[in-house]
Amino acid sequence: MSRRAEPGGRGRLGEAVEAYFRLAPVLVPLYAVLAASIVGSLVILAAGRNPLVAYSALLAGAFGSPQSVATTLARSTPYIIAALAVAFGFKAGLFNIGAEGQLLVGALMGAWVGASAAVSGLPGIVAIPVVLAAGVVGGLLWGGIPGVLKARTGAHEVIVTIMLNAIAVRMAEWLISSTQPLLLRNPAASQAVTTPIGPSARLPALAGTALDLGFVIALALCALVWFVLERMTFGFEIRTVGVNPHAARYAGISVNATVIAVMAVSGALAGIAGSTALAGGSGAITAGSFANIGFDSIAIALLARANPYAVVPAAILWAALLVGAPNMQLQAGVSGDLVRIVQALIIVFVAADAIVRYLFRIRAPRGAGDADERAFFAKGGGV
Repeated sequence: MSRRAEPGGRGRLGEAVEAYFRLAPVLVPLYAVLAASIVGSLVILAAGRNPLVAYSALLAGAFGSPQSVATTLARSTPYIIAALAVAFGFKAGLFNIGAEGQLLVGALMGAWVGASAAVSGLPGIVAIPVVLAAGVVGGLLWGGIPGVLKARTGAHEVIVTIMLNAIAVRMAEWLISSTQPLLLRNPAASQAVTTPIGPSARLPALAGTALDLGFVIALALCALVWFVLERMTFGFEIRTVGVNPHAARYAGISVNATVIAVMAVSGALAGIAGSTALAGGSGAITAGSFANIGFDSIAIALLARANPYAVVPAAILWAALLVGAPNMQLQAGVSGDLVRIVQALIIVFVAADAIVRYLFRIRAPRGAGDADERAFFAKGGGV
């Protein structure tokens, strides 16, 4: 029987168009990257350089060899986990702008515990989980503060988390720089840096590359967060609160308890991003070791549309731009600042998704199945 004779009279072309529209949550971020690359090409041309040469050098620097691929994936690890923390908050309609501070507090807790005599003598199978758990505790406590304040007093989480970021940075500077009293600073180092954690607490490298076990942990956390959000009652409550807190309250869901729990879990994820970066790196940190990772993670979560699995390619793209920038500057003579321009353009096109939808003729979400996307852009995606 001909396809034209099917109920509704839709043919193959109609089905293809409908499938295209259903792919909008995936296509909008991809088209945003494409649009940002095109505008970035115009900037390169204005600077008198060849965009093809510049982008080729960028890709070669990020993926041109097995070693560069490992470096890119390693660079993406803290971005994946921190963006996962931000995306988790977005699902409940919460703006966790405090991932920067939560990540730093988690790393400080990991550095303190990992350098202690009680942990440094433990075997790796015990020492590594203890250090990572310390990061979880630090991030959870730092993320729980704005959750409690929002639930109990109505304080906006954006303002509170921004202030807590500043407190975390100043606290880290004091803890790491102080010599009287001596707190976290390595007394044998000439600069302000923490005492290294024990060798047994370091994350093992994978196949002798720059990539370590932290990347595997990041992927596992993505799967865990997806399972919680999509297969557990708690995840349903989170998404319900994110779509309509009034309806959630009417249905018997404790909105205040959910807000506190989401901010605490979001902080815990950011905290483990810090302790993972600590254990997978040199084992010691400075006050500025993780500058901008927390804020970049917000952009990555936006690009991923708060999807736990989409966070992975978005973070890898972000890391690739940073890793490939030096090679682009060296081979094509294009300033590394262009990478930040492209990153900013990506965020502009993702946030102002109406531009991308108009340019590429993608229909705006209207169906019931797009409730999460509509809520995301109503509460977080359009910021």
